[in-house]
Amino acid sequence: MTKDIKKLNQMEITKDKVAKKVISYLKHQITINELVHWSENILMDGTFKQGEEKILRDVTGQLGLADVKAFGLNWDDCAALMKKLGYKIKIEAIAA
Repeated sequence: MTKDIKKLNQMEITKDKVAKKVISYLKHQITINELVHWSENILMDGTFKQGEEKILRDVTGQLGLADVKAFGLNWDDCAALMKKLGYKIKIEAIAA
C-alpha cells in the first residue's frame, strides 16, 4: 500500500474536503488528471463521513469520470457539484 493510499484510509472524507479539491481544480492548482486520480482513490479507499456517504459517492464518482471525453467536467458541472456539496460559486474578476 502506498503512502498516499494509507493517508486516504486514515482520512475521513467530507463535503468540505471534496469541495476544496474541486476549488483547487477551478483555480488551476491541480490538473484534471490529478482531480480524477484523487477521486478514484477516494472511491476505492476513502472513508466517507457518516450521513454524507451518498452525496460524496455521487460527486466523487462524477469527478472520477471527468477525464473521459463523453463525461468531461465543464463549468456548469462544477457549479452543480459544488451546489450538491452545499456551496455556491462566485466569480470575481480583477484587472491585471
